[in-house]
Amino acid sequence: MPQLYVADQHWTVPEHANVLDSLNQAGIAVPYSCRAGSCHACLVRCVQGEPADLKPEALTRTQREQGWRLACQCQVVDDLHIEVFDPRRDGVPGEVLSVDWLSPTVLRLRLTPQRPLRYRAGQHLVLWADNHIARPYSLASLPDEDRFLEFHLDCAHPGEFVDAARAFNVGDEVRLGELRGGALRYDPDWQEHPLWLMASGTGLGPLFGVLREALRQDHQGPIRLVHVARDEQEHYLKNDLLALTHIHPNIELEFIERSQLPDFLVRMRLASRQTRALVCGHPDSVEAFAKRLFLAGLGRNQLMADAFVTRS
Repeated sequence: MPQLYVADQHWTVPEHANVLDSLNQAGIAVPYSCRAGSCHACLVRCVQGEPADLKPEALTRTQREQGWRLACQCQVVDDLHIEVFDPRRDGVPGEVLSVDWLSPTVLRLRLTPQRPLRYRAGQHLVLWADNHIARPYSLASLPDEDRFLEFHLDCAHPGEFVDAARAFNVGDEVRLGELRGGALRYDPDWQEHPLWLMASGTGLGPLFGVLREALRQDHQGPIRLVHVARDEQEHYLKNDLLALTHIHPNIELEFIERSQLPDFLVRMRLASRQTRALVCGHPDSVEAFAKRLFLAGLGRNQLMADAFVTRS
């Protein structure tokens, strides 16, 4: 049977054993959120040997050439030497600039990276609260305009990272891990097209960044932003969005409580087949929006969807 090597440890594992399970069962803590190759919290580097990779397309060619793999998607088939992602060695230092509540359950975290981070609105970044707690979050800030990185954390349910974030103080260190492309972006070629931004919960965060990017690029078509929340208090950016409508009359806002979503979907109609739609949030809401948009005649290449990782 193959041997798995990490630092000064090595042990025998069954052939085709999952790398993530093998590491965690041996007491080598590798974080994860989704086990589906989406969150990228379980990055490890293969320094000798090659695992069977069930999802090679999840990483870039450069990452793969550097030996990075997603532990949850790899199986041990021969002897394998691994380095786990070390946020102290492999991450970028960041400092907590501010932490405050935007609603009873949404915590806004602003970080200042030690060195400038090149990103675009809508991308994801893995945050490390310490050496063992990592979680991917979408960026709500706008590059080249905001002097900080902003994240909106849904704290309605307990979790290792959100529990740690509740205790953050200004000046605390947070390590920044992998920056991912993500499904959401604004394309300047859409400038004249209707743009729909549809979010549930903290899915509003990255779409707020995309909205601001569209406005920065002087988007001329109508913009419709829909936010679904648990209740009225959870429309946490309502005042900021209303302020934008006074400056940009092409923005239309709709704030919907979760219980109202079925009725809204029944009434939803496309005004133009040229519409571009970006959808983000809980998988159930993303699926409901996407299904209704397709039934209304939206082409699949006109929809960008980002379903947040959920815990079982």
